[in-house]
Amino acid sequence: MTTVTSAGIDTAELSTNQDLDPRALRDAFGVFPTGVVAVAAIVDGVPVGLAASSFTSVSIDPPLVSFSIASTSKTWPDLRRAEHVGVTILAEHHGAVCRQLAGEPADRFEGLAVTVSEDGAVTLPDGLARFDCTIYNEVEAGDHTIVLLRLHALQQSVGQPLVFHRSGFGRLAG
Repeated sequence: MTTVTSAGIDTAELSTNQDLDPRALRDAFGVFPTGVVAVAAIVDGVPVGLAASSFTSVSIDPPLVSFSIASTSKTWPDLRRAEHVGVTILAEHHGAVCRQLAGEPADRFEGLAVTVSEDGAVTLPDGLARFDCTIYNEVEAGDHTIVLLRLHALQQSVGQPLVFHRSGFGRLAG
């Protein structure tokens, strides 16, 4: 039963014994807009990377960020072997780049301009922010792994971020 008070507040209770079906969960999670990053490095002489919409800042001291990766990822086992990984915060014009980085592993860097650090961190030169990182820790969390990265260098530019919302891309207003 849904009740609306005189203040217009919905006081319906959530049922804790709901069937949390994966599609319903994905749809509910999708109402929260996120930015998107590219995580990449040179592994065995070639660029390896992926797109992640679960990026967040974690700590200033030490400087840490995180992202989550599906336990079934075929890319993470290779990428995690890199000495350093690059993280690029994608800009609003990177929609096609994001889809490419989420596509076939062999085609992910086809035609993309990249910058490679001395330690093998790969970033996109036109990203909003670029970070050179090392893996700080990995935490198993359900069907994903939360990857904590320690920052060693950064570069920031101006622009608007690529926004991922309800399985599509959008922009920030104003």
